[in-house]
Amino acid sequence: MASPLRTGLFGEIVAMALATLREQKMRSGLTVLGIVIGIMSIVGSTSLIRGLDQSLRESIESMGADTILMVKFGAVSMGSGRELTELLRRPNLTPDDADAIEEQTDSLASVTIVLGQGGNPTRARVYYQSERTKQISVFGSTANYAEVFQADIVEGRFFTPGETRRRAPVVLLGQTPYLALFPNIDPIGKQVRLGDARYTVIGVVGPTPSPGGFNMGQDDFVIIPHTSYQKQFGIRAQRMFGGEMRAVMIAAVPRADVDREVALADIEQVMRIRHRLRLDEENDFELMTQDAILALWDQISGATFLSLVVISSIALMVGGIGVMAIMTISVTERTREIGTRRAIGAKRKEILWQFLLEASFLTAVGGVIGILLGSGIGVGVHYATGFPISLPWWSFALGLGFSASVGIVFGLFPAIKASTLDPIEALRYE
Repeated sequence: MASPLRTGLFGEIVAMALATLREQKMRSGLTVLGIVIGIMSIVGSTSLIRGLDQSLRESIESMGADTILMVKFGAVSMGSGRELTELLRRPNLTPDDADAIEEQTDSLASVTIVLGQGGNPTRARVYYQSERTKQISVFGSTANYAEVFQADIVEGRFFTPGETRRRAPVVLLGQTPYLALFPNIDPIGKQVRLGDARYTVIGVVGPTPSPGGFNMGQDDFVIIPHTSYQKQFGIRAQRMFGGEMRAVMIAAVPRADVDREVALADIEQVMRIRHRLRLDEENDFELMTQDAILALWDQISGATFLSLVVISSIALMVGGIGVMAIMTISVTERTREIGTRRAIGAKRKEILWQFLLEASFLTAVGGVIGILLGSGIGVGVHYATGFPISLPWWSFALGLGFSASVGIVFGLFPAIKASTLDPIEALRYE
C-alpha cells in the first residue's frame, strides 16, 4: 500500500510545485537565482577547463613521448616552489652545450638548439614588397630542427648544415607569415626583410597542431639558422631580479634502441661536468619530458577546477539559504492548509515529503536553467574566440545532482517544521 500512496503523493507534490512557480513567479525566481548562478558557474567553467585540458594534452603529446627538452628553468621548476631569484642565477645555456651533448653522447639520434624561444623571446616583423606581418617570433636553430620537433615542411626544404656553418641568410616561414605575405604566390626563392636584414625564403612549415583549433599564435614564427640568428640578434639576455635570462632551449631525441631514461642520464652527466657541479649539488638546468609536463598540468588544472568548484559552491550555499528562508515563509503562509491536510488523515511523513520534494523540485529547476546558461556561455565563448570547450554528460549530471541536493539539505528544516505542526493549532492559525 505504501508504494501507490507514495507515487500518487509525488505526482501531487509536483503539481503543487508547478502551481507555486506559476503563482509566485518573482519569489520562485529569487529562490532559485543563487542555484542558477552556482550551477551556471560549475558547468561553464567545467566546459572551458576540460576543453583546454584535452586540447593542451593533445598539443603536449604531439611533441613526441621521447623528446627531451632542456632549458635554464621552466614551468616544472617554478611549479615545484623554487624562488625565481634562485632560478635566474643559474648559468645560461649556450650553443656550445648543444655541441657538447651531441659529441659526447652515443644515446641520442638528434640534438638541436632553438634560440629566441622562451625566456626573452625575439620578435620582429617580416616584410615583402608592400606587405608586412605583425610582430612574430624569430627562432634560430639547426638543420635537424624538423626531425626533432616533427615539423612538416609543406613547401621547399629546410636549411642544410653547410648553410648553418656559413651563416646563410635563408628563412622558413610559419603559416602566419606565409599567408600574410604570399597568399597566392609561390614564396620559394623570394627575398623578404626580417628586421634590418634580407633573407631568401627556402621553405614553408605546415600548420602546428593547435589546441582544439584555438589560435594561440602557434604559427606566428619564422626559422633561420642559429648562426644567422646570432649574427643579427646575438643571444638576447633580459636582466631581472639580479639574474639574466636568455632565450635558449636544447632539444634531443634518443636513438630508437635506447631507453629515454638512459638518454636523460647521459645529457645530465655532460651538463653537470660542463657546469662543474659537485655530487651533492642539484642540477642548475632543467630537463623536461612529455610526462613531466603532463604531470605539472594535472596539478595546475586540478587546483584550478577545485578552486572554481569552491567558489561556485558559495553561490549554491547562498542559494540554499534563500531556499530555506522562502520555504520557511511558505510553511508559515500555508499553516491552515497543513492543518487541513493533517485533519483529513495526512501523515507527518507525507507533509515532510511534500515540502522536501517541493524544495528539491524548485532547486532542480534552477539547476536545469543553470546547466543551459552554463552550456550557452561555453558555446558562446567557443564561437566568439575559438577557445576549445568540452561538455561531458557528467557535468550536467553533476550540476543537476548538486542543485537537487541543495534543495534536500536546505529544505529539510522547513519540511520538518511543517510536519511537526499540531493539526489543531494549525487550523486555528490566522
